[in-house]
Amino acid sequence: MKKITINPITRLEGHGKIEIFLNDEGDCERAYLQIPELRGFEKFCEGRPAEEMPRITTMICGVCPTAHHMASTKALDDLWKVEPTPTAKKIREVMYNAFQAEDHILHFFFLGGPDFVVGPQAPAAERNILGVIARAGMEAGGKVIEVRKRLRNVLRLIGGKPVMPSCGLPGGVSKAISEEERQTIIEAADYAVEFSRFALGLFDAIVLKNKEYVDLVTGDVYQHRTYYMGLVDENNKVNFYDGAIRVVDPGGKEFARFKVQQYLDHIREHVEPWTYMKFSYLKNVGWKGFVDGEKSGVFRVAPLARLNASDGMATPLAQEAYERMYEVLGGKPVHSTLAFHWARLIEALYASERLSELARDPELTSPDVRNIPTAIPKEGVGVVEAPRGTLIHHYQTDERGILTGVSLLVATQNNAAAICMSVEKAARSLIKKGKVSDGILNMIEMAFRAYDPCFACATHSLPGRMPLKVNVYDSKGDLIRKLKRDE
Repeated sequence: MKKITINPITRLEGHGKIEIFLNDEGDCERAYLQIPELRGFEKFCEGRPAEEMPRITTMICGVCPTAHHMASTKALDDLWKVEPTPTAKKIREVMYNAFQAEDHILHFFFLGGPDFVVGPQAPAAERNILGVIARAGMEAGGKVIEVRKRLRNVLRLIGGKPVMPSCGLPGGVSKAISEEERQTIIEAADYAVEFSRFALGLFDAIVLKNKEYVDLVTGDVYQHRTYYMGLVDENNKVNFYDGAIRVVDPGGKEFARFKVQQYLDHIREHVEPWTYMKFSYLKNVGWKGFVDGEKSGVFRVAPLARLNASDGMATPLAQEAYERMYEVLGGKPVHSTLAFHWARLIEALYASERLSELARDPELTSPDVRNIPTAIPKEGVGVVEAPRGTLIHHYQTDERGILTGVSLLVATQNNAAAICMSVEKAARSLIKKGKVSDGILNMIEMAFRAYDPCFACATHSLPGRMPLKVNVYDSKGDLIRKLKRDE
């Protein structure tokens, strides 16, 4: 049996490799996505004051720190049973929608989009942002830089810095917004709305008008019939910051709708010995392995899943784009993994529109930005929709607020089973009679890239002992002893 290894896999956050095993005929028999790193955040956070968590958990990932910051802050609200002021909630949502729009734009143009804009079979050296600019034009490249600069400035105004924010407090935020800052946010939001419409137009011109690409999106290679999960508001519209968790079955029928504090009644985790990543599944369906369909508990999160799990978007332009996607792709739900890219741009438009709405609210500049917590802490759960899907933080403490238990149910972990299934199906569909090219291997990577995974966030399983090597030096710097523990 022949083995093909893709190591490292590219254009993602974190580290991973794909092992593909061919039979004697040269066809793919099995393919595994392996995550060879362990972060261990859940364990080393224990014993720390809970109020440190919004600062600590931003360091899990440099791409989605705002998602962890916000989920953690909301978990502290629940831990101390304190409701943030209306202004604080709006400030948080402003920051979060700016983050969501910027992150989606980043992924499409830098990570996932090159596979379409440049082409899945294009030379590897061209499948990047420079290749996108060469195809879409220098003006497009300038717009990408400008919109990210403006949105990241919104993150800086509220969070203190665009990466690893530090504004979230139980019951509110650390500072108010001035009228001058509000005007800056309005300008950034309006620019982001126009850019998102431009990006959807680019997708239409380059992808939807290319029959080869449309056939790739709608074809069987990247199809999986799964359950879908996402946060929705009281009208079942997509909401990134707050709401109930809704799950629909592969036919689009509502399967469950619950508060985040009830998540353990609906979600469980499965462990495999060959990866440091856990696999989430629906408790009330059960773990049936890496298979799809109504009898499998595998579910998906992230942009396409949120749209499938909802009844629409809460802003007008995004709703129009939502309706068009389902019309073009044949109705709800859409099961094509590559359609995550289209859904991601629709969400970027929604986030930008929502940011514009919030920025025009005069209450945003109120100085009333925090309610002081007074309850004795015990347990708290917080949820947001990260760009990569539903993110849950769950903390348990003693009466002093010292953490005794931490559980991070992250978006990529919720997608982990589906990602592995997608990689294996692509490998089996594309590798025939031993014929393998760089383009085919990239198309296998496209199966995970559509999910915009963050494997740094998702590594929580420790199936065995990690290898350990220790060199002991004396005061002169001379090596005096070697210690080694194998796996």
